[in-house]
Amino acid sequence: MDLAEKLRHLRKVEGELRGLNRPMTQTEVVTAMEKELGETISQAYLSQLESGKRVHLTASTRDLLARFFKVHPGYLVSDPPDFSTDLLTDVAEESDRLATWLEASAEEWRAEPEIAGFFAALARTTDPRRYLALLSELLALPLSELEQIVQRLTAPGSSAAERELAP
Repeated sequence: MDLAEKLRHLRKVEGELRGLNRPMTQTEVVTAMEKELGETISQAYLSQLESGKRVHLTASTRDLLARFFKVHPGYLVSDPPDFSTDLLTDVAEESDRLATWLEASAEEWRAEPEIAGFFAALARTTDPRRYLALLSELLALPLSELEQIVQRLTAPGSSAAERELAP
């Protein structure tokens, strides 16, 4: 991934984290930097970086962007052409890779307890692939129907026999 792609990705993630449900605009980034950090870069400079017209950052700009997006400054460089973010190893079995990924995801999402808890619980199951397959099927159900099913299954005093007979 090159610097331009990383900056566009970071704007998208930051917009989601801030509840915008869309990427932050370059202008919003510049304005938020000024408000939150007391420093900024120009929107034109950010545009040049994102378009690839400028491919290098000054150390001070790299530091400012890293602080704003809360990433390590070393992230804000273009990756070599053959660089891969996937860790490739023959040592771990496929099931170990999934469990490791789920545990790492739980840690990554620790600021969002529901998401972190989901990943952590899934990592602890004996067959996470089966759970994921079933969850995938549940996504086809309307949310209201799924909520009713969960309410019936988790109702206090609900026995296994009652749950099987419920419509």
